[in-house]
Amino acid sequence: MSAFIHPSSYVDPNAELADGVHIGPLCVVGPNVKLHENVKLVSQVSLNGDTEIGRDCELYPFVSMGHPPQDFKHKGGEVQIRIGERSIFRELVNIHPGSDAGRRETTIGDDCYMMVGSHLAHEGIMGNHVIVSNGVQIGGSVTIGDHAILGGLSAVHQFTRIGSHAFIGGMATVTTDVIPYGSVIGNAAHLAGLNVIGLKRRGFDKKKIQDLRSAYRLLFAEEGTFAERLVDTARLYHDHELVMEIVEFIKAKDRRNICMPHTGA
Repeated sequence: MSAFIHPSSYVDPNAELADGVHIGPLCVVGPNVKLHENVKLVSQVSLNGDTEIGRDCELYPFVSMGHPPQDFKHKGGEVQIRIGERSIFRELVNIHPGSDAGRRETTIGDDCYMMVGSHLAHEGIMGNHVIVSNGVQIGGSVTIGDHAILGGLSAVHQFTRIGSHAFIGGMATVTTDVIPYGSVIGNAAHLAGLNVIGLKRRGFDKKKIQDLRSAYRLLFAEEGTFAERLVDTARLYHDHELVMEIVEFIKAKDRRNICMPHTGA
């Protein structure tokens, strides 16, 4: 089974198209693009640069990927986009490749859903099963963990980390790192608790959720400094995988501070 290319589309002869690829009307596919099996470009999609898209992905009208990053330090060197399998990119999604001033690659995992008008800037790292709602703007060098959900019109500052299973409320402005399983709201965003609804929907054990809640209270609401409470949390929950994921996330703090509750230490 070969690829289908609508006669109104332009596909460079050097582009690599696997079996089952469907390219609808008025698309442009550049020479270094690689599309795996059953990738579907609905119509009016623009793919450029060293862009590789995994099998069974769907790209809707006016999706743009692979054009030069909006990084003034980028000098035009070789950069790339790597996308996993079964992800969906709705109308007007824009994804930039890496920058030659950094790690050179933008990476998206499997089973992600980027909704209308969302943007992922240069060198973003997005895990698996991430949902990016309408109009979300994600700055450069942002890392997003598995199963995170970003609410509509939220914005994420460059170099920010968002942990796995975190929830970002609609129109939140995120300028600090969001812990795994955390829920943040507001402008500027603050930590509003755990993403308990998301954990329940994904079948997390009730006891594990209860332990997470207890650890959260210890970490963010008890007496003492935040550093002291972090040590206490690690000591009391050293054998609890989910809690220790939060602890290790905080210890790995890099460019941004940790997003805290309004009453945080």
